[in-house]
Formats: sequence, structure tokens, C-alpha cells
Amino acid sequence: MHHLILALTVSPSPDPTGTLRPGLSEDQVTPGTWGFVLTAFIVILTTFLIVDMVRRIRRVRYRAQVEEARLAADSGSTDAPTDETGNAAPGNR
Repeated sequence: MHHLILALTVSPSPDPTGTLRPGLSEDQVTPGTWGFVLTAFIVILTTFLIVDMVRRIRRVRYRAQVEEARLAADSGSTDAPTDETGNAAPGNR
């Protein structure tokens, strides 16, 4: 609790340039324009990769569901013997 009160009572330095170590300029410690551009590019690329991966996973999941439904329909139709018309055989009604 004392740290919070102490942090609230400390006033910031009126001279923002006085916070850097002697011999350093603002350009040497900030990422600058190229750093921003590179970071933005990585964020956009990552977003596209995530969207593409979600689409691929969804497609694989749907294909698996269709395959399971097809296998269930095939195994369900072969459980009971049928005649040529697709009706159950006379002895199995």
C-alpha cells in the first residue's frame, strides 16, 4: 500500500530529455519508423496465417463429419439384408 501512495506522490520530471543516459539520442533507443513498419507487417502476416489456418481446420473437420456420416449410412444399410429394390428381405421384417 505504501508503494502505491509513494508512486502517486512522485512528480514526473519536467524535462523529458533529461531521462536519457549521456551520449544517447532519442533515435538510438526507439524503434523508429522501420521498427513500426516491420512490427505492423508481422501482425498483418500473423493475422492472415491465423485466418487461413482456421479455414483449413474447419474444412478438415467438415470433411471428417461427412465421411463419418457416409460410413454410418453405409454400415447402417448393410446391417439388415435387403432385396434388389432396397426393401428388407421377407424373413427379416
